[in-house]
Amino acid sequence: MDLSHPEFSLGKKSEYETSYNPNKLFPIHRQEKRNEIGIPEKLPFTGVDIWNHYEVSWLNGKGKPQVVTTVIIYGCESPCIIESKSMKLYFNTLNNTKFNDTEALRKTVEDDISKCVGLQAQVSLTVLDGDEDAVLRGLDGESIDGMDIEVTSFEVDKNLLNTGEEIVEEVLFSNLLKSNCLVTNQPDWGSVQISYTGRKINREGLLRYLISFRNHNEFHEQCIERIFMDIQERCQPASLTVFGRYTRRGGLDINPFRSTEKIQPKNIRNKRQ
Repeated sequence: MDLSHPEFSLGKKSEYETSYNPNKLFPIHRQEKRNEIGIPEKLPFTGVDIWNHYEVSWLNGKGKPQVVTTVIIYGCESPCIIESKSMKLYFNTLNNTKFNDTEALRKTVEDDISKCVGLQAQVSLTVLDGDEDAVLRGLDGESIDGMDIEVTSFEVDKNLLNTGEEIVEEVLFSNLLKSNCLVTNQPDWGSVQISYTGRKINREGLLRYLISFRNHNEFHEQCIERIFMDIQERCQPASLTVFGRYTRRGGLDINPFRSTEKIQPKNIRNKRQ
């Protein structure tokens, strides 16, 4: 991963252009990090990366500012992810750019992101009409955060994961996931939902494992894929889904979803978002 590339903006002082420039988008190839995690080129999961952007604005044909919220979704089989700061800088280049209508903007953004990640993306816009009623909810499932456990390590340790013999089907979640940006070391705060069928995962071990990411440096997508692969290796569930919901930074939140099942996640804002 060439983080010294001149187009890589994370951790550097940036010029905030406000006229359309698709070259601000910076792709990062997935496979190098996947090789480190142990993910083969034939993926052992399906899934998507969901970006929610709450600070999107441009000018209509008369120069009047328009605002929307935006959802961006592309498959985990895409060759690349997009470096998050470059996504923010790209959207900033729309601020003083004129588009004839909302569909022209949507199609432009969709085409630019698809080109960057190397796979067709889906972009949807929600016009803010002054009568929004956002639905906020917690993650489905049972929280494991209430356990009174002692934590002695903040380095990722998959050996904390283990199972009993009882076969279960359950959905668990934790709001205690924290990692750090791979480049800037700034904290990334998240919640994670784990749905599985198989031998019952020891909850104290699972919570300690999730907490062990606290000082770990990786991008959002890489953390969720590591969690998926570690649970798959150590617990060997018959089915597994891992869904990360991260808090926003600069108007953007990133929500990776990985599953052994071909299902589409619901993009419902949780209470931290």
